[in-house]
Amino acid sequence: MVLGVIVMLVGWAFVTHLQRQQRQRRIEQFRFPDAIVNKVSQAYPHLGEGEVGRVMDGLRDYFLVCNLAGRRMVAMPSQAVDLAWHEFILHTRLYQLFCRRSLGRFLHHTPAEAMRSPTQAQEGIKRAWRVSCLREGINPRSPSRLPLLFALDDELNIPDGFRYSLDCKRGKGDGYCAGHIGCSSGCGGGCTGDSGCSGGCGGGD
Repeated sequence: MVLGVIVMLVGWAFVTHLQRQQRQRRIEQFRFPDAIVNKVSQAYPHLGEGEVGRVMDGLRDYFLVCNLAGRRMVAMPSQAVDLAWHEFILHTRLYQLFCRRSLGRFLHHTPAEAMRSPTQAQEGIKRAWRVSCLREGINPRSPSRLPLLFALDDELNIPDGFRYSLDCKRGKGDGYCAGHIGCSSGCGGGCTGDSGCSGGCGGGD
């Protein structure tokens, strides 16, 4: 009986792993509508073509992070990527099809104000940090650099962007301490942005 349960659990884990790999390939190969690129260019006219491409890389990266996180909520660490995500959602049929094929579910966009509690927001930004670091080979507890989603707004000088710093003592006064997100004690805010970490919204069920 116990052996049968173990075999079933191992089989389920293997199938889940294969599904995530398939979805990852679909996300990596997906071609986003040109309208998203145009929207980002209009919203941030100081960005060149390559920099707009970085935002699109961030959008793809966010979906890859959500794929790895399963059905758990992942906060959005970048305002620029969030704008691109908003534009993608407006292509309702394509977005729905993308979600079904690439994520196995519809990825809802949940504003910070609509989250059930500050704890949910806090967990979402921690999850975004951990999975982003995992994807890029960064130690989340002792990072040597910021993952793309956490570096992007500052790198591209996004006016309303979230800014994170690895060195919390010497970080920018208007930024967030990324180093605290990976600590065991965590941080007190998440998407609400009232402490050492921030994210404007999140995706999940």
